[in-house]
Amino acid sequence: MRSSLAPGIWLLRTFSRDSCYRGFILLLTFFIYTCYHMSRKPISVVKSRLHQNCSEIIQPPNATHSPNDTTWCNWPPFDQDNYKELLGAVDNAFLVAYAIGMFISGIFGERLPLRYYLSAGMLLSGLFTSLFGLGYFWDIHVLWYYVLIQICNGLVQTTGWPSVVTCVGNWFGKGRRGLIMGIWNSHTSVGNILGSLIAGLWVSERWGLSFVVPGVITAAMGIVTFLFLIEYPEDVDCTTPQHHGEQEEKQGSPEDPGYNPYGHQEGSLEASAGWSKEPSAQPAAISFWGALMIPGVIEFSLCLLFAKLVSYTFLYWLPLYIFNVAHFSAKEAGDLSTLFDVGGITGGILAGLISDYTNGRATTCCVMLILAAPMLFLYNRFGQSGIASSIVMLIVCGALVNGPYALITTAVSADLGTHQSLKGNAKALSTVTAIIDGTGSIGAALGPLLAGLISPTGWNNVFYMLISADVLACLLLCRLVYKEILAWKSHLSQGTGYKEL
Repeated sequence: MRSSLAPGIWLLRTFSRDSCYRGFILLLTFFIYTCYHMSRKPISVVKSRLHQNCSEIIQPPNATHSPNDTTWCNWPPFDQDNYKELLGAVDNAFLVAYAIGMFISGIFGERLPLRYYLSAGMLLSGLFTSLFGLGYFWDIHVLWYYVLIQICNGLVQTTGWPSVVTCVGNWFGKGRRGLIMGIWNSHTSVGNILGSLIAGLWVSERWGLSFVVPGVITAAMGIVTFLFLIEYPEDVDCTTPQHHGEQEEKQGSPEDPGYNPYGHQEGSLEASAGWSKEPSAQPAAISFWGALMIPGVIEFSLCLLFAKLVSYTFLYWLPLYIFNVAHFSAKEAGDLSTLFDVGGITGGILAGLISDYTNGRATTCCVMLILAAPMLFLYNRFGQSGIASSIVMLIVCGALVNGPYALITTAVSADLGTHQSLKGNAKALSTVTAIIDGTGSIGAALGPLLAGLISPTGWNNVFYMLISADVLACLLLCRLVYKEILAWKSHLSQGTGYKEL
C-alpha cells in the first residue's frame, strides 16, 4: 500500500525515472535563471533613491549640510541635473556589454561543459552585483566605479541564457515545448518580482543591501548548480528526447502535409553545421554563419530586438515612471511595477500554449504584438487615473509585451537550434540561442538608452517610441506568418488538421 512506502520510493514508482530527472532539470534551471534576473532588477528600484526631491524629505536632526542645499539626500554623482543621462549610462554599461558578450557566449557554451560554465558565471555575477551595492558601504561617489561594475556584470551574465536553454532543449522534445518553456520562462518575471521586492526592503535606508542580498543568493545558487546540474540525459542513462516529429522529416511545397514554415531542404546546412554522414562521427560545433542561415533565425532575431527594446525599457524605467507620474514612494513604485511581470508570466504561458496548439510560433507573436501597441497607448493615457486601472493595465501590458519575448527566447530558439536541417546536431542550440538573444539584447540596450534621452522631453514621447518598436517587431514576422498560414491551409485541405501531435 502507498502508506507503507517511503515517500521517495512511492514517487519513483509513480513517475518514471526519465520524468523525475526532467522535472528536476526544469526546476533547477528555473531557479538558476530566476537568480540571474533577480540580480538585474535592483538598479531600477534604487534609481528613485539615488536622485529624489529632497525638499519633501524631513532633514535629520544631526544634518551638517546647508539649509538651502536641495541635493543633500541624493547620492553623488547622481545628484546633478543630468542624473537621468548618468543613470542611463549605468544601465547601458550593463546592457551593451551583455549584447556584445552574448554573441561570444554561445560559442563558448558549445565548447565548454555547461555545469562549469554556468557555475562560474553565477559566482562572478553574484560578486559583481554585490560590489555595486558595496559602493554604498564604501562611500564610493565616482561614476566610473558603477559603470565598470555594470560592464563586468553584463559580460558574465551572458553565461546564463544560452546555457539554460541548451540544457532544457537537451532534455525536452518538441511536442509540448511551447507550453513547457512558456511555464518555465516565467523565471524571468519571477526573478524581476523577487528582485523588486528584495530591493524594496532596503531602498529607503541602506540601499546597498538591495544589491548585496541578491548577489549572495546568486553566488550560492552557482554552487548548487556546480553540484547538481546534469547537462545531457545520457549522462544518467535517461532516454534522449525526440526533437522532430515524423512529418518534419518530409520537405516540400506548402501543399505538402509535412511542410515546414521555416523550411529549406534538409541537406542545405550540412556543411555549415559541420555534420558528418559517418554514423560514428561526432557532430562538430556549428559556425556562426551556419547558425545564422537556419531558416527563421534572422527574422526572429530582429523581431526580438524590438520586442526586447520594449520589455527592457519597462524593466529599467517603469518604477521611475510610476514614481514621477503617479507620485508613489520609491518602495510603492517598485512594488507596483511587479504587476507588469505578473502579466509577463501569464503572457508567456499563454503564448506557449497557443503556439503549441496551432504550431504557429510567428503568428502567435504577431497577434500579441498587434494587441500590445494600443494597450501601451491606453496605459500611458489612462493608467495613472486610479489604482484599479493601473493594476489591470499593467498586467495586460505585461502579458502582451512579454508573451512574444518569452516565446522567441525559449521555444522558438530551441526549435531553430534543433532544426531538422541540422541532421540532429544538437551543438547548434547554444549558438542559435546566443544569436537570437544577442540580437535582442541590442534592443534591450537601446530601449533604456532612448528612454533616458527622450524622457526629459516628456513621458508621452517615450511611449510613442515603444509603440513604434512594437509595430516594427510585428512587421518583421510577416513572411513567417504568411508561410504558417499556407501550412495551415494545406493541412486543413487534406483533413489532417494542424495541431502538432
